[in-house]
Amino acid sequence: PTPAGEPSRRHRIVRPLVIATVIAVLVGAAAYALRPTTDPREEGGVAELATPFPGLRGEAVVGTPVDTDAMRWSVLVVNVWATWCEPCRREQPALQRVQAEYGDEGVEFVGVDYRDDRAAAERWIDDFAVTYPSLYDPDGRTAASLGFPFLPDTYLVDDAGTMRYAIYGETSAEELSQLIDEVLAEPDVAAS
Repeated sequence: PTPAGEPSRRHRIVRPLVIATVIAVLVGAAAYALRPTTDPREEGGVAELATPFPGLRGEAVVGTPVDTDAMRWSVLVVNVWATWCEPCRREQPALQRVQAEYGDEGVEFVGVDYRDDRAAAERWIDDFAVTYPSLYDPDGRTAASLGFPFLPDTYLVDDAGTMRYAIYGETSAEELSQLIDEVLAEPDVAAS
């Protein structure tokens, strides 16, 4: 028997366990609430967007000036790149493959050559046999209009002029093709 007013042996064991459990739950909840969230703009990856495409126009690295307002597409792929960007170099062959694969489906590509040496950019286009136009963006304003955080970045624009996806960082042919397929599969917004 326990003297009056003193907790029983059972209460002396259970009470600290309950308190420890409550503290553990509260610490876990606080840690969950304060956990860092993964932001593709910081970590790289794919982000869904619903942002109006600003349109791009200006001098091309080679060839005639680029004006996306004069283009028609089912999906427009805009890739921001530079010759000094190693991930850009690794992804360029994939961009070429996807462009060749989807050309008959109305998928258009435009590059944005970010803060680069023009002669180096011309060599890049020649070395990789890039068949789509690239805007020359020596001051970075064109790329900034897309809100890009780092290189490379790739944006997919639907036929209604809405940016649907951004791939922050290097992409692959498989990833880019999957996102193009998703945009192509959506109902034709421009027709409604």
